[in-house]
Amino acid sequence: MSSRDLELKASAPAILRKAASAISMVPTKGKITVLGRKSWNVLLHLAQDQAALEEKETFRAPLADVVAGFDFNSKNLQIIKTHLRSMMSTTVEWQSPTQGEGVRWDACSMLAHAAIYPQRGQAWVEWSYAPNIRAELLNPSIFGRCNLDVIADLRTVAGVALYEACARYKAVGRTGRNPWRWWAPVLLGRPDDERMQRLEYRIFKRDTLRPAMAEINAVSDLQVEMIEHKEGRFVSDLQFEVHPKRQHVARAISIPRRPVDMALIARATALDIEQDKFERLLDEYGEEALTRCMEQVEKRAQSGFPTPVRDAHRYLKAVLESASPATGHEHHRESADEGDQVAIVPSTQAIPTQPTQTRGLMPVASAQEEARLAWVAERSRAVVAEIDALSVAQQKELEQDLQQDLLAKNRHPTLRSRLEKSGWRHQLVRQLMVDFYASAKYGEGWNRPSADQLREVSPA
Repeated sequence: MSSRDLELKASAPAILRKAASAISMVPTKGKITVLGRKSWNVLLHLAQDQAALEEKETFRAPLADVVAGFDFNSKNLQIIKTHLRSMMSTTVEWQSPTQGEGVRWDACSMLAHAAIYPQRGQAWVEWSYAPNIRAELLNPSIFGRCNLDVIADLRTVAGVALYEACARYKAVGRTGRNPWRWWAPVLLGRPDDERMQRLEYRIFKRDTLRPAMAEINAVSDLQVEMIEHKEGRFVSDLQFEVHPKRQHVARAISIPRRPVDMALIARATALDIEQDKFERLLDEYGEEALTRCMEQVEKRAQSGFPTPVRDAHRYLKAVLESASPATGHEHHRESADEGDQVAIVPSTQAIPTQPTQTRGLMPVASAQEEARLAWVAERSRAVVAEIDALSVAQQKELEQDLQQDLLAKNRHPTLRSRLEKSGWRHQLVRQLMVDFYASAKYGEGWNRPSADQLREVSPA
């Protein structure tokens, strides 16, 4: 291959030849998340490249070629292992959007095996596919051409799944026609179980179909429109018209086969948010909303005022719900237990001067509440100054006492690590130390002002 050919290959978009029966895969248990589906696509594209050079059963690549967004330390490797375990344990039914097209097989996991090992100073991943599906995945006879650059820009599992289905029929102009209940588990990446059977079409259309089409139309070279087929007054079947856009702005520099960005997962792990819970939020709200709200939760956790964040997942979920617009698209959620309700307390840096009401939030603080928050913030700053005034040996002893306390209560493993490495002044640990020190010295009510103390800070 000439240098010119290599240059053209390097600048060309990465096109995955995805077998028709792998486009509409439905898990028999568990869930296929947006990051899981993207990662599986990248692994398959790498495997197809390697299989084109020589016939092989096992594939390997630097882990950085598959995922990006964090350093590959031992904790972050746990994130990758969780995804690989999910691919090995998720059994899917493989089916084409067109009846009678392609090969169908049952009870096959997404990956047959996976391994991670160090080599030449970096982490490598090894994987394989079940023997009965390997040939069709690596050299499909009927397939869709999926642009991995476009898939990287899609934010929801429904957007990725619908794009893959529509890309398969780009030349035909229309996807196969199927009952809407056939499309639901395909686009949601969930089993067609009792819960799925309770799903109403209006909810599916509002929360899944419309956002997925809007996403595809915004970032891809396809224009997708939905066709609803009715029986009487009710929608029975769906298919999608697919039109190539006449003008589609391509990237100035195309990056073939971009690794799947998992930076958000790493940030969530740092806040002690469980990975599976975080990915459910990612699928429900999308990456853009989650990125925006994560920044708010991180700032709140770092400041620790007026009180520490006890459960970052619940707090993040409450912020996401409060950020959902009062009109337009709203998420369909199952009712939460009372224990899941979280009151969001505004930070001391952003207290509105005029009382207003925000959907999903508690009423903005009254003048008395503003005074309380201001008093707690000042009290906390005074405690920080007290700890700062202690000797280095005394501060070290305090850190050891806090470590023992957290260990005994089996709380905050990530923050324990931060405390050990960076000390109590680390922005994620500081408020834990303030509460620990002040509670021991002044009692549990150290941050609860009396009526007289409130009057001192209240405006005249």
